[in-house]
Amino acid sequence: MNEEKHKFKMPTTYTILFAIIFLIAVLTWIVPAGQYDTDKNGNLIPGTYKIMESHPQGFWDVAKAPIVGMLGNDKTPGAIPVSLFILIIGGFLGIVNKTKALDNGIESILKKYRGREKKLIIILMTLFSLGGTIYGMAEETLAFYPLLIAIMVSIGLDTITAVATILVATTVGSLASTVNPFATGVAAQAAGISPGEGLIWRIALYVILIAIAILYVYRYASKIEKNPEKSYVYADREKNIRRFKLESTDHSITQTQKRVLWLFILTFSLMIIGLIPWSSINQNWTFFSKLTNWITHIPILGSLIGKDITPPGDWYFTEITLLFMVMSIVIGLAAKMDEEEIVETFVNGAKDMVKVAFIVGIARGIQVVMNDGYMTATLLHYGEVYLSNLPPVLFSIITYLFYIPMSFLIYSTSGLASATMGVMSGLGDFVGVPKHIIIMAFQAGNGTVNLFSPTSALVMAVLGMTGISLGTWFKFIAKFLAIVFVIVCAFLTMVTLITS
Repeated sequence: MNEEKHKFKMPTTYTILFAIIFLIAVLTWIVPAGQYDTDKNGNLIPGTYKIMESHPQGFWDVAKAPIVGMLGNDKTPGAIPVSLFILIIGGFLGIVNKTKALDNGIESILKKYRGREKKLIIILMTLFSLGGTIYGMAEETLAFYPLLIAIMVSIGLDTITAVATILVATTVGSLASTVNPFATGVAAQAAGISPGEGLIWRIALYVILIAIAILYVYRYASKIEKNPEKSYVYADREKNIRRFKLESTDHSITQTQKRVLWLFILTFSLMIIGLIPWSSINQNWTFFSKLTNWITHIPILGSLIGKDITPPGDWYFTEITLLFMVMSIVIGLAAKMDEEEIVETFVNGAKDMVKVAFIVGIARGIQVVMNDGYMTATLLHYGEVYLSNLPPVLFSIITYLFYIPMSFLIYSTSGLASATMGVMSGLGDFVGVPKHIIIMAFQAGNGTVNLFSPTSALVMAVLGMTGISLGTWFKFIAKFLAIVFVIVCAFLTMVTLITS
């Protein structure tokens, strides 16, 4: 008998999401329909829930839900703005990656620190974590593992040190995503807030966690350096030395690639500046709005630039999508690409993100079925009845715990945010927890799981590449997971107490 035929294979994210849509549709035949009164801004008014005529959803509604999820209707905002942003981001990254600026930039750092490789842990973990927190860097790192493993093994460290330097750094960056469009952006759009809300707190959590992550990996490396037998993979030491023999590379970074790197940094810096709600933080911080107003009123120049310019601090998906589209062209020209190459590279990069863009729309279909079946209000009512007496701090921590098992079920970060954020942020309103805290709890729960999850294609690919078993990796990462859990709970408690 062929055992492969009976081996369990995890369904794709698409299948899981459609199954959930179907399950929700079944529940609309069982769960009472209801609705809340709303204020002039469309916010639900607590205590106004009332049962209404049932609106069960049928097969047609299930099939239509992902389409409506993408386009939107009067009950559910469409996912097109965030899906388009994801495609534009894909095009932008496609052009940047075509220049090899990021690859050769990191290789040049490796070359510069040859002989001081252990210090590279601090530098590389910082860089990789920035990639994680800014744009969800993950699979893009696969090319760096063989090179870093060879370097670490050659100086007496081990494969776990190399894997942790990259995998832990990028995952912690995503766990504490600041402006990651695939996590923060999608979740904020689903919750109906600007991605800039709560940014300061997310930056603070990122700084704390990456500092601890660097210390954790550096201490392990120091222990291995002093006594190689302390390595979790010491039994494979000689085999790894032979397998990952260091091959010379000479990929020096060019002046053109340096320009691309600076433009890459500038692009994300402008996005951060544009998303931070400056006037909400301090009413006197009106520099950008005054500057924009002054520029648009300059005779002739103001008309040429355009009058309808949104000042930094008030940016949303339209503005940041525009930013990445324009900077894709600028970087392409800076890299000396011709018009045809820029277009082709951009389109190919966007094509790589089609899967993610579709996932966002399909996941939004869950919310469509719930809203059209008037089940969302009923679920929120149950939450209002049973959770409204919970202290806001406890609700924040429960939200973090909720997203840990949910991240096993729905591996896609964007899909999970689209599928759940509407309800969870609504419950947060009843309890008095700001939506940006719900987003922080979601990202933390998802990132915690992605440090070790056997359902993560990246984790399993990297461990398979290095010959590290999942059990061995868990032995290394277990203490760090416990530290992350405690810090996230403490941080959510602090932020909730301050902001609620």
